[in-house]
Amino acid sequence: MPAPKPSELAFIRFVSVENMMRLVHSIGVETVLKDLARYIEDDFRRWDLFDKTPRVAAHSEDGVIELMPTSDGVSYGFKYVNGHPKNTKSGLQTVTAFGLLARVDTGYPELLTEMTLLTALRTAATSAMVARHLAPKGATTMAMIGNGAQSEFQALAMRAICGIDRLRLYDIDPAATAKLVRNLSGLGFDPTACKTAQEAIEGAQVITTCTADKQYATILTDNMVGSGVHINAIGGDCPGKTELHGDILRRSDVFVEYTPQTRVEGEIQQMPADFPVTEMWQVIAGAAPGRTSDRQITLFDGVGFAIEDFSALRYVRDRLEGTGFFQSLDIIADPDDPRDLFGMLTRAGASSAGMQREGAML
Repeated sequence: MPAPKPSELAFIRFVSVENMMRLVHSIGVETVLKDLARYIEDDFRRWDLFDKTPRVAAHSEDGVIELMPTSDGVSYGFKYVNGHPKNTKSGLQTVTAFGLLARVDTGYPELLTEMTLLTALRTAATSAMVARHLAPKGATTMAMIGNGAQSEFQALAMRAICGIDRLRLYDIDPAATAKLVRNLSGLGFDPTACKTAQEAIEGAQVITTCTADKQYATILTDNMVGSGVHINAIGGDCPGKTELHGDILRRSDVFVEYTPQTRVEGEIQQMPADFPVTEMWQVIAGAAPGRTSDRQITLFDGVGFAIEDFSALRYVRDRLEGTGFFQSLDIIADPDDPRDLFGMLTRAGASSAGMQREGAML
């Protein structure tokens, strides 16, 4: 008996890098950013429904490899992601990622997708969504310290969601800043390349730090930061890595995603275990205040959390409907009799042998 053809349940939608780019271009980058921000905000509003755990991390001298799982009881998702700052010296990405979304009721996967591009998009969407709640009203200028792979996405998200279009830019590598200015050319921004971080933050209402440094590296000192700003600290966070001097945190109202993870990986790893923070879902749900005064310093200690990736996976799954921007991969063994997996294997072997004999006779 020939092996049965796989059923529909055996197939999973796979979104390659090429198809992810096609999907994003078909929708529009800024529209995708706004859509992702809405999906993330919606999931933050139902925070209590999710399984929450700090990411599972394997650290080495070279970097970190992490798994980021969560579930809302209906779907389960995880992301594989690495962070290797030295990779750029070898012409490699600092961060790569892929993710999977599955049904809780059957355990069957339904989406497998690249997430290197998607992580950049969801990180920027999260930053801008938070800034919409915490940044000074009417903010128009952002300082961006660290002009690498994340920087263009941050700029586009801040404009699409918060209306910020003036950029003051600094990177220790002037070529990175030149790349950013070149990539944003003709897109309606007013960029200024600066020679120091101090120069970059002059006149900015929002300050974004997004360096890839993995060791204690003070990018901003206390004397550099005036009152009334919002700081978006989103660099390559992990134990032993910070960008801000501790005195800045002491002067700020600090907002985080998931406190147990941020205390290990974020800026607040410098602070005592009882240092007060507010989780962003509380602000979004109206359970805690965000910005309360013009002189307040708000600080988003963003390290990335699994629920944001879950939101991004949900978004891609929903937007794939009616498109051809995916492949169907046969990666789930689904025998006609679920108790006879070996029989499916045996019939496949017999079928393969028969095809080989037919080929030899031709």
